[in-house]
Amino acid sequence: MSAVSDRLPTFPWDKLTPYKATAAAHPDGIVDLSVGTPVDPVPELIQKALVAAADSPGYPTVWGTPELRDAITGWVGRRLGAREVTHRHVLPIVGSKELVAWLPTQLGLGPGDRVAYPRLAYPTYEVGARLARAEYEAYDDPTELDPEGLKLLWLNSPSNPTGKVLSKEELTRIVAWAREHGILLFSDECYLELGWEAEPVSVLHPDVNGGSYAGIVSVHSLSKRSNLAGYRAAFLAGDPAVLAPLLEIRKHGGMMTSAPTQAAVIAALGDDDHVRVQRERYASRRELLREALVTHGFRIEHSEASLYLWATRGESCWDTVDHLAKRGILVAPGDFYGPAGAEFVRVALTATDERVAAAVRRL
Repeated sequence: MSAVSDRLPTFPWDKLTPYKATAAAHPDGIVDLSVGTPVDPVPELIQKALVAAADSPGYPTVWGTPELRDAITGWVGRRLGAREVTHRHVLPIVGSKELVAWLPTQLGLGPGDRVAYPRLAYPTYEVGARLARAEYEAYDDPTELDPEGLKLLWLNSPSNPTGKVLSKEELTRIVAWAREHGILLFSDECYLELGWEAEPVSVLHPDVNGGSYAGIVSVHSLSKRSNLAGYRAAFLAGDPAVLAPLLEIRKHGGMMTSAPTQAAVIAALGDDDHVRVQRERYASRRELLREALVTHGFRIEHSEASLYLWATRGESCWDTVDHLAKRGILVAPGDFYGPAGAEFVRVALTATDERVAAAVRRL
């Protein structure tokens, strides 16, 4: 076990513990804008679907019920503009982090294989490569990478942590380059429905992929758009030649979404109204926090989508974390996401209206 754990970096969130204690000591309590975990209620129709499926004594299937696959293919077509998506093009997963962490291993990658991800990125892309003992590297433009030995290319648009959105033209160019060099492309699109100053596009859109899903897979989550982080509900969509062997591996590994969660996902993907309501909540909080941060002396970069503001005061991110913690506000240091974030902090929009208002007063 130690041989596996020794491959991993220090769990980043543990470093925030003393700053969390400082923020929690504020007379009016902590405003936690760090992790980005949803705080609003799970929509009632989703809760009802979960409860109605609670009497599920049998094992669920890894591929999900036909109704679940119908819900995913329907949503992918309606929301992403994907065409001719069948059940073979989709695969439920147990939350997106599980997939990101174990994908290189499930793909059979190992020493000598390379995994690439954005310069500023979700740390689990690197963790997944480390677990598989593969090599890993960060990029600014993936088409400038050496394609030799590059087996897995991660895209993330909208970005966590920066909120940057890749344009349709950029996505088209990257997909074409990856195909030219036989590189498998996985696109993490978990924040795609949370565009504010840009309209995010999926790699599944025919304008991007030319009507073919060969060599591309997109990753989607219901954690943020439907407040289902506690349900561990997500799915893949894309190349059947990639998803079929993953399905077989996951069958052997018992990586199955619970039956009640599958029922909840069907309800969530079939309803757009609750997503609109949740977007409005986040839009309001975003506007308030952005104005307060700028007034306080921060500069906001990117942040045109996702659930975060990428903010800097031109100093060490840890100095900024300390500065805000003394005001009872906890944020994530930018270097959690790579050395390029050393002077930034990530400010999540995931706090109640009351807590956001408290943060604004303090700023």
